[in-house]
Order: sequence, then structure tokens, then C-alpha cells
Amino acid sequence: MAVKHEIKSQLAKLLATEDLIVEHKKVQTACFNVHTRVLTLPMWEKASNTVYDLLVGHEVGHALFTPDENWLEKVAIPPQFVNVVEDARIEKLMKRKYLGLAKTFFKGYQELNDEDFFSIHDGDIDDFNLADRANLYFKVGNFVDISFDSEEKVLIQKIAEVETFDEALKVAEELYLFCKKEKEEEKVDDMPVPPEVGEGGQSQTPTSQSQPSDGEGSGGDSEGQSDPQIPQQTNEEGDWDNPVSSDDPEVHTADALQSKLQDLVDNDWPENIYVEIPQVDLKKIVADNSEIHEDIDSFFSVQQKSVPSVDIYERADKRFVEFKRSAQKEVNYLVKEFECRKAADSYARATTARTGVLDTSKLHTYKYNEDLFKKVSVVPDGKNHGLIFVLDWSGSMSRVMMDTLKQLYNLIWFCKKVSIPFEVYAFTNEWNRPTIDYETHEVTKPMDMSLAYEAKENLLSVSHEFAMMNILTSRVNGKQLEHQMINIWRVANYFSDQYMVGYGIPPRMSLSGTPLNEAFVALHQILPKFQQENKLQKVQCIVLTDGEANHLTRHVVIERPWEKEPYMGKRQLHGGCTFLRDRKTGNTYQVPYGWHGFTDLMLQNLRDNFPTVNFVGIRVLESRDANHFMKLYYDQNSDEFRKIQSEWKKQRSCTIKTSGYHAYFAMSATSLSQDADFSVDDGATKAKIKSAFIKSLKTKKLNKKVLGEFISLVA
Repeated sequence: MAVKHEIKSQLAKLLATEDLIVEHKKVQTACFNVHTRVLTLPMWEKASNTVYDLLVGHEVGHALFTPDENWLEKVAIPPQFVNVVEDARIEKLMKRKYLGLAKTFFKGYQELNDEDFFSIHDGDIDDFNLADRANLYFKVGNFVDISFDSEEKVLIQKIAEVETFDEALKVAEELYLFCKKEKEEEKVDDMPVPPEVGEGGQSQTPTSQSQPSDGEGSGGDSEGQSDPQIPQQTNEEGDWDNPVSSDDPEVHTADALQSKLQDLVDNDWPENIYVEIPQVDLKKIVADNSEIHEDIDSFFSVQQKSVPSVDIYERADKRFVEFKRSAQKEVNYLVKEFECRKAADSYARATTARTGVLDTSKLHTYKYNEDLFKKVSVVPDGKNHGLIFVLDWSGSMSRVMMDTLKQLYNLIWFCKKVSIPFEVYAFTNEWNRPTIDYETHEVTKPMDMSLAYEAKENLLSVSHEFAMMNILTSRVNGKQLEHQMINIWRVANYFSDQYMVGYGIPPRMSLSGTPLNEAFVALHQILPKFQQENKLQKVQCIVLTDGEANHLTRHVVIERPWEKEPYMGKRQLHGGCTFLRDRKTGNTYQVPYGWHGFTDLMLQNLRDNFPTVNFVGIRVLESRDANHFMKLYYDQNSDEFRKIQSEWKKQRSCTIKTSGYHAYFAMSATSLSQDADFSVDDGATKAKIKSAFIKSLKTKKLNKKVLGEFISLVA
């Protein structure tokens, strides 16, 4: 049965009662770093869930109760003997702390015994030394008949009563010395019987009978001549490099268990990699709003000077004015919906309480009415809202940029009308180009090649080229906002028909790749800053995009034989064996193979970090891309897929609820580009009038449905 590493990691964290960092890696034995609080577990892929839980519980016991100290300074005995006593102690403490673990330990050890993990089924337990029998007694004593004499029972009782690690060391030393003495006695018993001395003091033993000798190489046991009370040392400093000499007793059951546990590890499984999100410096990531529009204004001004006789932006600006006028109906609808839903929410949360003051108008009803007191209704204040928009500024957006921008502008005008603070960011890899003086064409500021964070191994990589352009903001006045919206409109208009517009755009405003996931990294700092500055209780994060982005890379230290020093390089993330780890929330996420899956993972991580933020996706689709988009989130043979497909065909829109967003709205670019106003040419036939009217109604219906669902999330 397959084991979910993430589930077992959560189990370890819960048992440890702290936010341990749990890693599953290709190691043979578990280990715990008390300084970094990292618990490394082998990938026991062949273990059952019960055995896995037993092993996790055991290792967490060591993490909780075994101190990080050099115990060899206190006692110099083989580690196996310390482990026997310490294992009994920490498992006792774990079962005491978590009563439910007793059952897990019972069933787990029963399974290990049935599979002969201690290698005892072919031997006689009575022949084992006390350490082996003690190890079996405290682990599988419920299933194996183990006998002790009166002297041994005293030691077993001491092991059972151990509470502290220092006590465990003392008892472990007693156990070692007992087994050492036992082995020495057995050695004496196995020695040949001394010959009888005859008359004249001559031995009657045949001369061919060999005798023990003190001489080296004489055939006697030359090893183990040291004092049995003193452990074998290997160097002048007295380090315990070889804890087991030929004279030292061994705990064979511990060796057998360790060997069998290693067989549970799947060595064919690829190495697990754990990555983390870097904390970026927003000063290096975010392009300031004023800086952006100073650059755009400068470029447009210089460009206009080259053709002073013609207003090269007249056509684009006229389209903006026309759209703003036509959009007022949608904006007013949004405002109306928001106010109604907000009022309904306030009414639902209103409470009525008695004041304790008599209502004189009800006194005449005292004979049949007990409610004679005045009441007061308390309506709690509504939450402060704020919106952050993240706009896809990638090359593939060129064909839908204008339609997407129209939806964005509708929402911005809505925010202005209801006094909701907002920020609009466009993610790009182009803004951090060298800054140019457009009149002289000289570079005034070179490209900054440094990263916005300190690169460390297994941090997700964010390129120095990445930037979040703060293209629009509520921090400016109405006149400035209008000017900025016209600037961005001109740029978007250029993308829609760059061969006909008659003007160019600043090079730093060019479309780029799709650093969507990099934008999600930056949101970890942008969201709390925006929330704090505006004192907001509820934030909506709206992502307007046309697709997915590829996986991020990770930093890794690379060492090459032909290079003097290692350097920080990058590696691709491999789905399935790579995990995103969040130290703040304590969550670990398995990185999937698909691009959209990784984006959903990044969104889920944001949602876990910011539970008061709604993440909404708006995707403008070409009709040919609709089916592919829906297949990303639904099985094409499922009823859910057919339902969503039907919704799209009828309304040219649909809402995905199974992505990383709270809601992912898909809208047809063709439908959005149609004018919602009812207008026909003079002299139009009845058929054309009817067709125009029906088209107008459909467009209005589409916009109202999608925008209505959006407002329900906001309000």
C-alpha cells in the first residue's frame, strides 16, 4: 500500500507538538537535527501504514525526549546498549503523552514480529543475552514468551522505570556490564578442563593437547585481553570509534531490526528535494507607478514631437472615451450589486437586544404581553475592502490584451465609485532593461543584474529580469488616474493592431514571457504590505491572464572538478519528487508535473498564508482554446466536464471551482469585444434590427452573470 509522505510528515509534526521540518529522503536510518529542527525520515515505501506510523512515532520520541549531547563523556559503552534502554524510555513516554499510540505500537510490533524482523523465529530466545531479551521484551514482549531469572528481573524493572536520559545511561551501563560479565563466564565455562597433575608434578595430558598461552600468535585468544570494565579505545584521545570489540557483547536483535528496516526503503525511488519560496525585496521587484508613467510620457512626448502636424494618439484616445461612456452601465450594475449584497450582509449580521427601559407604548398590553421593554438593533460595521489586480503582460496576451484591459477598467471604475483602494500590477521580464533617454538615446541607468534576495540552495529562483509594474493605483487623484489609464490604453491598443496605430511604445513596456509564478512569489510581500497600509480586513486578488506558466527553477550549489570553487547554479524542478515547504504555515506541497498544476500549487500556498484574501482568476479565451482549458480541470468523460462545456456553449463563459483560485472565470474574447449597446445603421431591415437586439441582450447577459458572481465574492 502506497504511503503518502505529506500525511506522515503532518503526523510527525502533530506528535512533536511543534512545527518540525520533516523530510523524506533516501537515507537508511532516521535522524533528527536539534538545531535546525529537521527530522529526516527514510522513505519506507514497502512498510504498511501501521508500521510507518510506529516508526514515525518512535523517531518523534527521540526528537522530543533524547537530548543532543555527547553521552560518551558520561559512559563509555557500545551505543546499542544505550539504544535498548532509551528506546524503551521514549516509547513509554510517547504512549503516555499520546494514549492512542499504544495501539499503533502494539499492532506495528506485532506485524514486525510476524515478519521476523528481529530474526528470532529460528533460534532459542533463552540462549540470547539479557540485552537482546530486554530489547525483545519492551518491543514484542506481548507476542513472545521471554523468561528472566531473579537477578535479570531487577534490571528489567530498572529499565521499565527509567524517566530521564541520565537514568537511561546509568541503567544502560549496568546492562552492558551484566552482559559483559555473562559473556566472560560463558567463556570460562567453554575453556578445556585443566589436566590432573601426577606424581612428580608431571602432567598426565598428552603432549599434543594445546594449552592457552600468553604469547602472541600462540593459538590463544590474543584479543580481549583488556580489562572488561574499560571499553576498548582506538586512539590517545579515547574516542569510541569502534564500540564493539571481540570481548564486547552485542545486541543481535537490534542489528537484525535495523537490517530489516533498511529493506523497507525503496532505493529505486528518486531523491526527494525540498524547496522554499524566497522573501524578495519589493524595492527591487516592484516598478514604481510614477516611474512607469514618467517613462511612458517621455517616450510619447518625444514620439509626438517627431510628427507635430498630426495627433498620432487621437484614434486610440477616441476609442478610450467611447469605451468609458459605454462601460458606465456595467460599472453602475457592479455598484448596485455590491451595495445590495453589502446591505443584505449587514442585515443578516444585525442583532436585536433589549435595553431594560420600559416601552410606554406597550404598557397597556401588560396583561397578555411580557415584552414591555424597548429594543435596539445593532448593525456591525462592514469590512474594509481592497483589490489587487495582477495583469499578464506576456506575448501571448497581445491578441486579447485590449479585451482583458476593458474588463480591468470596468473593475477599476467600480472601485473608484465605491471608494475601494486598489493596485494594478503587470508582471513582465522587460521592464528591467537599461533605462534610456529617448531624446539622446543614451543609457541613463544600466540593467541591475543582482537578485532581489539572497540566493541559497533549494530556494526557488526568481530572475533578476522579473518585475511587477505598478501601472495603475488608487493613490493618485482622479485626473492622474485618467491620464494613466489612457497611457496603458494606448499601449494595449498598439498590441492589438501595431501595424495600423501609427505609433510605437516604450521598449520597457514590451510584452515578454509569462513570469506568473514569479508574481505569486512577490505577492507574499505585496499582499500584507497593501493590507497594512490601507488597514484592510478583506482583500481580493484578481489575476487576469490567458494561460499557465512553466515551473520555476531552484538554486543549487554546483561543484565541478575543473573549477576551483563551487558556484550557485539552477536546476529544474522535477514533478513527483520535489516538495514545496512553507516554514510559516508548516505545510508541504508535492510539486506536480503539469504547468497548470504548479500554478495551482503556488495559489494554494498563497491561500494558506492569507486566509482573508480571495484569489480570483479571469481568463479571456479564444473559442478554439475553450475545450483545452476545461480539460485542465475536469475529466472530459465526466459529468462535470459536460456541464461546464454546456455552460460555455450557452453563455460563452464558465466558472471553474476546482483550480487553485477561489473562482476562475473564463470569458469569450469574441463576446467581450462586442458592443453591448443596441445600435443599428439607418435604414436597417427588421432582421438586422432583431439580430442586433438579440446580440446586445446576450452580451449584457454575459457581462452581468460573470460580474455578478465576481461581486458576490467581493461583497
